[in-house]
Parts: sequence; C-alpha cells; structure tokens
Amino acid sequence: MLRLSRVLCVIPFEPPFYMQINRLGHVGVSLEKLILSINFPVFSAMKKVVVGLSGGVDSSTAAAILCEQGYDVEGLTLWLMRGKGQCCSEGMVDAARICEQLGISHHIVDTRDSFQEYIVDYLVSGYSEGITPLPCSQCNRAVKFGPMLNYARQELAGDYIATGHYARTRYDADRDRYQLLRAIDRNKDQSYFLYDLPQDVLAHVLFPLGEKHKPETRQIAGQFNLSTAEKPESQDLCLVEANGSMRAFLDKYLTPQKGDVVDQSGRVLGQHDGVHHYTIGQRKGLGIAHSEPLYVIGLDAVNNRVIVGDRAATFAAECTVQRVNWVSIAPPDAPIRAEVQIRYRSKPTPATVMPLDNNRVRIVFDEPQSSITPGQAAVWYDGEVLLGGGIIERQSPADKG
Repeated sequence: MLRLSRVLCVIPFEPPFYMQINRLGHVGVSLEKLILSINFPVFSAMKKVVVGLSGGVDSSTAAAILCEQGYDVEGLTLWLMRGKGQCCSEGMVDAARICEQLGISHHIVDTRDSFQEYIVDYLVSGYSEGITPLPCSQCNRAVKFGPMLNYARQELAGDYIATGHYARTRYDADRDRYQLLRAIDRNKDQSYFLYDLPQDVLAHVLFPLGEKHKPETRQIAGQFNLSTAEKPESQDLCLVEANGSMRAFLDKYLTPQKGDVVDQSGRVLGQHDGVHHYTIGQRKGLGIAHSEPLYVIGLDAVNNRVIVGDRAATFAAECTVQRVNWVSIAPPDAPIRAEVQIRYRSKPTPATVMPLDNNRVRIVFDEPQSSITPGQAAVWYDGEVLLGGGIIERQSPADKG
C-alpha cells in the first residue's frame, strides 16, 4: 500500500498556470509521497466513484458520463514520472482543468517510486536479459488499479474506481465471479492489457466507455465542452513519449555493448550495438546484407549475441506462459480450448491451453505462430470473454515434419 502525505494546492486556472503548495505532514507518513487536493463542490448523493484521470479525452469523458449519471465523482491522477506526456506533468494539468470544468475534486498521488520499481526497473531488467517485457499490464495491476482502489477506499471513502479504458465487466452468478469482456469497439478494445486484474478490482471498477465507440466518445466530450475533446491520442507507451524512443529510454540505463549477429548454426553475419535494442521478429535495422530477408529469432544476452533466421524460423507451434491470472473462470483442472492473442494487435487464434504446475500453462496453437516473444503477454478468450492471461516464458520450435 502506498504511504502518502497530504499537500494542499491552490491552483488558479488562468495563465500562468502554477501551484502553491503547503506541506502538511502527519505522524508515520512519508513526506516524499504527496497528495495534491483540488477541492470543488460535489453534487451527488449516489455511490462515490473515484475516476483515474490521465488528462486524455477518454478518461475525461468517462468522468463526465459518471457525473451525468448522478454518481458522486472525484478525480484521481497518478504522477508516474517527470516529463511530457499524459502520464506526466502535462497530463496532470489537463486533468486538473477537466475537474474544474466538471466541478469535482481532484487528487494527485505521487507514485513515481512505485513506477520506478515496478515498471522502469522491470523493463530494464527484462531487456538486459534478452526478453521484451510488456509494461502496460504490469502497470495496470501493480501501479494503477490496485493502488487506486486502496486509495479510493482508505482516503476518499470511495465505493468504486473508474477509468477510460475500453473494456467491460459483468458478474457471473453461476460461477460467483466477475468477468472481463472485450469492449464493443473492437478496434479500441483494451481488455488485453487488463488480464492481470484480480477479482477484488473487477468487482469495484467501472468502465463507462466499454459500450461506446471512439467517435461517440469524442462526440460526448464535445457535448460537454470538455477541454480535451479534440486532444490527440497518445500513440506510444508513456516511456516512449517521455524519452523520445524506447532505445533512448533503455540507453539511459543500459550501456550498449557491441556483439555478434549470428545465424542458427552460430556463423557470424555481422555486428549489433546492444542486445537490448532488438526484439523477436524484428526485420528492420539489422544492417546485414543477405540473399533473403532475415529476422531476429533469438536474443542470447549471456553471450551478447543476436540470432537471426529466415521467416520460417520465426514460427513456433507452442509456448509456455508463467504468472497466469485466471480472470473470468476459476483455474481449470484440464485443458481448455480458447482463442489466444500473443500481441495486442494480433489476431486471436485457436489453441489448447493446458494447465501446468506453479501458476503456468502450456499453449499449443492449431497453426504455428510467428514471433512469439518472451516477456509479452499471451491472453486467451472465449468469444468476448477474457478467460485468463500471463507472461510468455519460452517458445518451442514449430513441428516442420
């Protein structure tokens, strides 16, 4: 649980935008953690919902919808890191303006230490070991949703939290379990990144945009005259936004070391400028002249080698997955059939999911899949219902017989 101290902010919303902060420490609470409270009148007698606000149009519209529905709404922004972008200072300013427009309280919680530990250090460690971690699902569970719910309950007497994610939940009475479903707008569906949410969170989270299409969201934002109605969408990870590129971010923490690019037989084909600059399935940027296109098929961090092969070598028939979270169903005792996504934008593909010991599964695909990447998430569905997911551990060669 986050340890927090309070900070009272007086924030005028006319230029120039600035903050006057008075620190109010109290016994046993770390002064390095801050809560910035911007108090405006609240106008509802219904359940209290604490909305996570990034400063973007989606979370802003989610808050507006909940206000319109009569909920007692307060805004909460997590300060993840310094710099530009919706997870940084720029996003906090826009979120504060939205709360002023809606007439709701706004709280900013300094979670930079948690973000450093659970996301930055996690990414750097993974890339240094030759895997490609997926930060978003890790961030959602460890930094955002769980801490948000704890803070909403303990500090604000909140009943629910809400975000602008495109996903849906429902309660399955037969299984006594909350289910996570794809959004109506399949192009915007973000359930893949939410597979790691526990039941307690799913029972207390609202996704007001789950039944909306993106054009509807902007239309609603316009109807409420929200200042974020025409704000462009973020196209990259927050770390990429803040650092310019993933390469630039990683090079702040990992010193590039030149090494060999080799084929499957170990023959040296060229040189690389750091294993952490590459990922499974990568074709561009190898700097090797060859008779046929080459792809990264392996990263050997121990020996500082990048392994390449032809397109056929990128395919694998199965993989194992660790740190599994069973979401909409209880952990099964026998194999199940499902449609599996191995990347956010990959097409769900039929497969058999086989439970293993130690919270792991083995996934055997009906057809071999290209570029199964250790560190990324494999998430499996039954139609629109997200059954479970976990982190890809290793891959097995496709059966070419």
